[in-house]
This record gives sequence, C-alpha cells and structure tokens, in this order.
Amino acid sequence: MTTETLVDIWQRLLADPHKSWVLYEHGTCVVLTDPAEDLAGQATEILGAFGPARPGSPSGDFGVINVRDADGWVVTGDHRDILTYVAPEDLDDRADLTIGLRGRAKRHLDGSELHVIHVEDGRGAAGPE
Repeated sequence: MTTETLVDIWQRLLADPHKSWVLYEHGTCVVLTDPAEDLAGQATEILGAFGPARPGSPSGDFGVINVRDADGWVVTGDHRDILTYVAPEDLDDRADLTIGLRGRAKRHLDGSELHVIHVEDGRGAAGPE
C-alpha cells in the first residue's frame, strides 16, 4: 500500500482537522491528544513504548473495528491513541482473530522500526466560521 493511500485513509478516519497524528510505515497511527512541539518525536516515544507486542502482556491484546469509510479494519491495542489499519488485501481470512493478529503484527513492526512516513499537524487548523 502506498504512503499516499495510507495518508488518505487516515485523513478520512480522523476527519477532525484539529487532530494531530503521526503515521508509520506499516499503517500504525498515533493520535496526539496533547501535541508537543516535536510531533514525530512525541509519537515515536509513545509507539516505541507501547507498539511492540510482548507475549503475555497487555501489548498483545487487541480489538477490531470494521470501518466502512476505509474499506478495512482498525485494530486497537493497550494504548487508546495507537491504531493500526488493516486493508482487505492484507489477508485472506476475514475473521476478527486473523484481522487482530495481522494488525498487532503491523503495530509490532512499526513499534520496532519507528519509521515515520507522515505527520498531520492539526494545531493550526482554522475553526468553523
């Protein structure tokens, strides 16, 4: 999946223009509820601490949300601001367990590699007129 496609998906999913978020190579997005000066640095610190899945720990837990707007799924984990997108073409089996495991694996890669591909800075977004 291209960077442009992932950015488009997350822009649709996180439609609030005031949201700041950081996207990683394998589709994991960190939403910054209290953005600091360095958005990528802040998100990388969060994902580095909570992204890698460790067997037998809360980081291995996940939930699956079917998202019609993006034709796929968002996989949640033990940190409410870390979300991972799983596309239909990422898997053959559409069972929640399979989707969740794929999302957790993608989050683990992103949390281990920490390769930022996009930063969305909503701090300067204009309000409604």
